[in-house]
Amino acid sequence: MSEHANIPHYDGRLRFVLGLLGLATAVLMWRVVDLHVLNRDFLQHQGDARALRVVEVAAHRGMITDRHGEPLAISTPVESVWANPKELATARNQWKALARVLELEPRALEQLLAKRQEREFVYLRRHITPELAQKVMALEIPGVALQREYRRYYPAGEVFAHVVGFTNIDDAGQEGMELLHDAWLKGTPGSKRVIKDRLGRIVENVESISEPRPGQDLRLALDRRIQYLAYRELKAVVQRSQARAGSAVVLDVTTGEVLAMVNQPAYNPNNRSGLSSERLRNRTVTDVFEPGSTIKPFTAAAALESGKFRPDTPIDTGSGFLRVNSRLTVRDVHNYGRIDVSRVIQKSSNVGAATMALAIKPQQLWDIFSRIGLGTMTASAFPGEASGLLTDHVRWRETERATLSYGYGLSVTALQLAQAYAALAADGTMHAVTLLPAGSGVPDIRQVMRPQIAQQVRAMLELAVSKDGTGSRAAVPGYRVGGKTGTARKVIAGGYSEDHYLALFAGFAPATVPRLAMVVVIDEPQGAEYYGGQVAAPVFGRVMSGALRLLDIAPDDLESLGVKLADVTAPAPAASASTSSRGIL
Repeated sequence: MSEHANIPHYDGRLRFVLGLLGLATAVLMWRVVDLHVLNRDFLQHQGDARALRVVEVAAHRGMITDRHGEPLAISTPVESVWANPKELATARNQWKALARVLELEPRALEQLLAKRQEREFVYLRRHITPELAQKVMALEIPGVALQREYRRYYPAGEVFAHVVGFTNIDDAGQEGMELLHDAWLKGTPGSKRVIKDRLGRIVENVESISEPRPGQDLRLALDRRIQYLAYRELKAVVQRSQARAGSAVVLDVTTGEVLAMVNQPAYNPNNRSGLSSERLRNRTVTDVFEPGSTIKPFTAAAALESGKFRPDTPIDTGSGFLRVNSRLTVRDVHNYGRIDVSRVIQKSSNVGAATMALAIKPQQLWDIFSRIGLGTMTASAFPGEASGLLTDHVRWRETERATLSYGYGLSVTALQLAQAYAALAADGTMHAVTLLPAGSGVPDIRQVMRPQIAQQVRAMLELAVSKDGTGSRAAVPGYRVGGKTGTARKVIAGGYSEDHYLALFAGFAPATVPRLAMVVVIDEPQGAEYYGGQVAAPVFGRVMSGALRLLDIAPDDLESLGVKLADVTAPAPAASASTSSRGIL
């Protein structure tokens, strides 16, 4: 018998194993067909739902610049941390570390996620530094990821804060030009399809669905150089006089453009923690006040228009007071006696102003006040602008007519007053006030005063800035200046305060062919000097001096510098000499 005769045969077992292998292979092949053919669309959708995402692509907000293209508001890319609460719930043991890196209270993080547990997207912290973003992602926590956004930055800080305004964390305008022109500045976000890993990080950009459209840039009429100059001088005088607040605005007489608009107190739009409404509002357009003696030039203009007065018409101011009725006696600081209309403005006589107002019809006074824009909002369209108050003349009695003549019983904004003085400087032509460069819209120009009247009043205002006038500290070496001081008592409960004042100055330069108009308002200056001629006029003088030189506006009063015209006129043929003389003059 062979030695292999006793070895058992397992043919049945072998066939059984081979059958099982064949069956398993068939099942696997069927599963492959099922996954890749029969259920391919369903499974692809399920896979995409877990890894493929459509994300928003932030749009770049338009830049705000000054008239020369200097940036005042720009957007910079930043990262924000977000999470999927359901995925983050699987890593609860890492919440404490996440909260520590994000500088959040663990309890606050837990409450945030609990309130939004049904959502797939929750911001944890927005607009973080690149260093902090790296620390967050280094934790490798499931469901936590970064999203690119834009943060607004203001290079000029508080110098332009009240005009430019600011945006919120969603990059939407909240104040100033950011709010007024939000639709123009904001862009349209785009979207794209991406693949994310289990930690929510983008590992591949699949396709762009729609491209983001950046916002459009906005150029303002403001001049960065003049704005800095006005801001510096205003801040200095507010601090020096320990005033409650202050405002200043500079207009281009020939276009109505706002070249500078500043306020104190101010705020830093890059750091708005603890910001109060006291610092937030743009006082040049939101705060109204009684303009005091700065309104007297327009009282004189109404008197001249009536035909009853001329610049040299004498007015008897008596012994320095005028009894209007049993309720009102108008008084002057000094006894000026018999003076003409021009000297009424030069010396700022309340009695002289009241005498003129009482001698003409109420409608004549109201008409010119209304034409120069008092009691009406300007065309600036600035958010929160006040209209001021000018009551109808049918309600005026002798008391109202007298007090209105020297600036009580009506209210204006600094911008309104600047617009009125700009019209006076432009021979009675009023250009609509604009914060955008002239030519951006349909010109709005009105003739609000006869040129001859405007010129006569301007000559009076030059006397007011002379050494014998109340505004001598507003003088600018080398230039002829016209302007008017004002010192108005503030309204309190029961009447007018005896020790709280507004110090004002409004004027223009150069007086020969005016180019700039400016108004300065100092609210409640403290100390011995509180008159407009002492506090506000010097600010006007310093700012106007710098602005005229920055704009390269030729001097029109060289003799005040000790320079005679003959000294700067070189010998030349008659035709050339004539041309040269005209250029200097």
